[in-house]
Amino acid sequence: MENQRNKLRMLILCGMFAAITAVFAQIEIPLPIVPISGQTLAVGIAATILGSRYGALAMIVYAGLGAAGLPVFAEAKGGLHILAGPTGGYIIGFIAAAFITGFVLEKTKFSLPWALLANVIGMIVTLGFGTVWLKIVLGLSWTQALAAGVWPFIAVGLIKAALASWIGISVRRRLVQAKLLKQYFHAA
Repeated sequence: MENQRNKLRMLILCGMFAAITAVFAQIEIPLPIVPISGQTLAVGIAATILGSRYGALAMIVYAGLGAAGLPVFAEAKGGLHILAGPTGGYIIGFIAAAFITGFVLEKTKFSLPWALLANVIGMIVTLGFGTVWLKIVLGLSWTQALAAGVWPFIAVGLIKAALASWIGISVRRRLVQAKLLKQYFHAA
């Protein structure tokens, strides 16, 4: 019974983080091809709090809601055409980034230094997925894809990784203290 309650609690948190990601997606700085948005901050926070499986699940729910047409992506857009467009690789990359960020934390320690490392790795994963997708979808050279999909995002990505780490670890500690989240996920 307790295990079922824990799973339900985690699924509710996944839904909440999918919604938080949708809200953060509306915070953006427009750029020519790919805007800077708050989505990656939400991805890092979700992964830092929820870990690998549930962080990735939250991003699957987010991507699924957007694919179904709900206006959860940047600029309140939704639909499969967004996933097939220039920014689709980043959105799919959120799933991998959340999993890898959470995995690093689960295999090391849920602490600020490890969270910072994990979130920087997650940022690299997201940028990698996004850049490869940009190259394919827009037919760009690697130089052009890197110029449009990586270089403008490095400085702000590092800032978001630091914020996600600090917010995620702080909130996670409080959730664990309130017994709303298990200290270690492998015990579930």
